[in-house]
Parts: sequence; structure tokens; C-alpha cells
Amino acid sequence: MRADAENLKAQIAESVELLRRHLDWEAAVVRLQELNARAEDPDLWNKADEAQAVMRERNRIASVVEGVQKLERDVADALELIELAEAEGDGGTADAAVADLKRLAAEAKTREIESLLSGEADPNDAYLEVNAGAGGTEAQDWAEMLLRMYVRWAEARGYKVTVTERSDGEQAGVKSATVQVSGNNAYGWLKTETGVHRLVRISPFDAAARRQTSFASVYVYPVIDDRIEIEINPADLKTDTFRASGAGGQHVNKTESGVRFTHIPTGIVAASTQDRSQHRNRVIAMEMLKARLYELELRKREAITAATEAGKTDIGWGHQIRSYVLQPYQMVKDLRTGVEKGNPAAVLDGELDEFMAAALALRVGTTRSDASAQAL
Repeated sequence: MRADAENLKAQIAESVELLRRHLDWEAAVVRLQELNARAEDPDLWNKADEAQAVMRERNRIASVVEGVQKLERDVADALELIELAEAEGDGGTADAAVADLKRLAAEAKTREIESLLSGEADPNDAYLEVNAGAGGTEAQDWAEMLLRMYVRWAEARGYKVTVTERSDGEQAGVKSATVQVSGNNAYGWLKTETGVHRLVRISPFDAAARRQTSFASVYVYPVIDDRIEIEINPADLKTDTFRASGAGGQHVNKTESGVRFTHIPTGIVAASTQDRSQHRNRVIAMEMLKARLYELELRKREAITAATEAGKTDIGWGHQIRSYVLQPYQMVKDLRTGVEKGNPAAVLDGELDEFMAAALALRVGTTRSDASAQAL
């Protein structure tokens, strides 16, 4: 019992130490004090925009700092309870306290991984776009499997998922689909999923039961809020309207309610069939276009930074990032981080945290050997 408790204590202490280092702890505590003082200034509330910005920053830092402080208090309480229970021979209480330590170890690991989410858009909601590669029905079925995987992952984290655009395949699957994932740090978690995903399996659409390789691409970009101004010249836009269709080509309605914007200078396309109203779809598509242009600027900045730093991954945007093999053996392997899972069914059911955590750790250059440990 004592050995288990000491081992858990060491695990938690290691996570907390790395968490403090990632956060620049002393600076974060000082900044929180400054923001608390500003929040108590009555004059601040005469400036609504400034007050909102202050409170957003204050709440974000307080959530982390106060969360770590509570974690340390809870660990100390659990250890004290174990010591008292063992002195009194109360095995049941000691077992319950050890269970609490296991829960706190999982919480510490989660907070450690989330401390890697420090990008300016990481707290935002995210758009996730899936496109089938060449290969017709086989690739379109794979694209729908990926879409389901991300929806299951998001729902397990308590995120809200809204289908923004969907173009179904003629026989099965989807040609393309875009969903909005809403929740704290949605973009931060999902951003490393951008790239090409490869599936190897026995095709359910091949009468000869031959093994097939299929590809689908995933593209993630942040939902931008009102604080971020993106200017778009109307002369740079091409606008198309179209009928939104469902599976088998059935029309959602008989009017051209779907809207597609093409940004001519960049070639970026944003479309919405979410609403029956063309006006509403115009608003949604424009929000998506602005988000993609903003994400493009973030990538440019990141590329400039990465070019000046040694040891960065050479996996580029749009390249293959992960292989999912169902036949002749079962394995999911991330080609950037080397993380492998021997249970593809669980991964395709949304168990992605281990892959995401490892990719985040690689992205920020952490060298800790177990940085890919699952965020429970």
C-alpha cells in the first residue's frame, strides 16, 4: 500500500513539475495577481471590450494556477489519510485514498498535456474537414469512417459537433464533410490531425475480397471570434449557389440554398449546406472562409518559426501522418511520432488522445520520453 502511494506521489510530482515549467509558473502567478487587481478596478467595467479581454485571460490563467494548487492540496490530503488509516489498521479507508491518488495522477497527466496548448488559437472551437481521396466508393467509405472517429472522440470529451457541410458518396460514405467541434481547446487538440490518413483492409466492396489501400485527408482550422478581424476584398470572391443533396442524391430542399465561396488569391473554398436558408448559409460559409484564411496566416508564422529551429519534424501539411492497417495484421501507427496501437477498432471508435498528445509534444519540442502518454 505504502509503495503504491509513493509511486503515485512521484508520478504526480513529475507531472506537476513539468506543468509548472511549461507554464512559466512564477510569471503566471504574478500575471494572475495583476489581472485580479484589474478586475477589481470599477473603471475597467466602463470599457466592455477591455473588460472581456481581461476576464478571458484572467479565467484562463486562474483555471490552470488554481487547478494545480488544488491538485497539490488533494494529493497532500490523500497521503495524510493513507498514513492515518494505516496507523489505525483501516484498510478500507487506505484503499479509497489510494484510489483517489490514482484519479489525481490521471488528472495531473491531463493537465500536463493540456499545458502544451499554448497557441493563440488553441482555446478556440475548430472546423474539421474530411475529404475522400481517389478510389471512389472505397475511399469515400474510409472518409466517413474517419468522420465518425472524430465525432466519437469529440463526444467523449463533451464537445458539441455540428455538421456544416456534407457531400455523400453515390453508393456509400462521403466525398467530403465539414463539422464544427465546439468546446474548450477543441482546436488545440485537433490541430495536429491535419494530414493524409491511410487505410489498408479487405474491401467490403470487392467481390473478390482483395486487400485495398485507401486515402482520405483531414484538415483542421480554428473558428475565429469577434476579436479577430479578417478583411476580404469582395472582388477576390467567387460565389456559387447549389442544391444541397443527401444520400443517394436526394435533395434536402428544392431551392439552391447551399453556398460556396472561393477566395481567388489563395484558392481556398468554403461551403455550407447546414441551413435551409441561403442567407444563413452565406453567413456560415463566410465565417468558415475567414477561419481558413486566419489559419493560413497561423501556418505561415509557424513555418517561419520552424525553419529557424533545429530538430523539428519534416512532416509537412497535407502529407501522410497515420496508417490504419486492418489486414493482414491490425495496427495503427503515427508516422510522425512512432506511436502505435494494436487495436484499430478502439482508435476508430475515438480513442485518439495518445496520438494527439504525442503530436503536441513533438510540435512544441518536448523531449520527455513519455510525453505521448494518454490524456485520460
